[in-house]
Amino acid sequence: MTADVFTTLAEAVIDGNRETAKRLVEQTLRGGIAAHEILDKGLLPGMDIVGQRFRDGDTFIPEVLASARAMQAAVGVLRPLLTDRDAAATGTVVIGTVKGDIHSIGKDLVGMMLEGAGFKVIDLGIDVTPEAFVQAVRDHRADIVAMSALLTTTMPSMGVTVAALKEAGLRDRVKVMAGGAPITSAFAQKIGADGYASNASAAVEEAKSLIAR
Repeated sequence: MTADVFTTLAEAVIDGNRETAKRLVEQTLRGGIAAHEILDKGLLPGMDIVGQRFRDGDTFIPEVLASARAMQAAVGVLRPLLTDRDAAATGTVVIGTVKGDIHSIGKDLVGMMLEGAGFKVIDLGIDVTPEAFVQAVRDHRADIVAMSALLTTTMPSMGVTVAALKEAGLRDRVKVMAGGAPITSAFAQKIGADGYASNASAAVEEAKSLIAR
């Protein structure tokens, strides 16, 4: 019966059914199943399938967004029951669209999928200054800084942010990821970033890889 519950939870996430996912989590908790089990055996496997389908080209951004929102709703029920250790088990990511850029859809999707993968996500929003990234790393003891840009004119702000992290003495303790439509792996290397992702699903895998290093 328990395995069936986890399968149903995963399917709710895959289908992007926010209300069903939330209701099932509440019911499962009432049934005595621990919050971390619900997350690890039901919700995360569902999001993993969504990510794989996205990588394979079998599902597209609107569906992924729906799944990510269902995941967010479900995790919202669980979050008060998860210990700090559980919440920080994967790592903490500070994410934002860089200074001068106000595009948020890609950044939002990456943030939701990172959260769905078990990361604690601190979303700084859009038009984020290098100083704001630095302060957030300090305040939240972040493991990763994830920067997004959609405009070629705002790409240089990524390099400025990496330099600001170095100047603040934080660069050695935090990994840096860069992404967005005009960003390439070569550009990410040029500015001194540790990782690059071409899409939201790849960003999750890159973040996991960076944490493991």
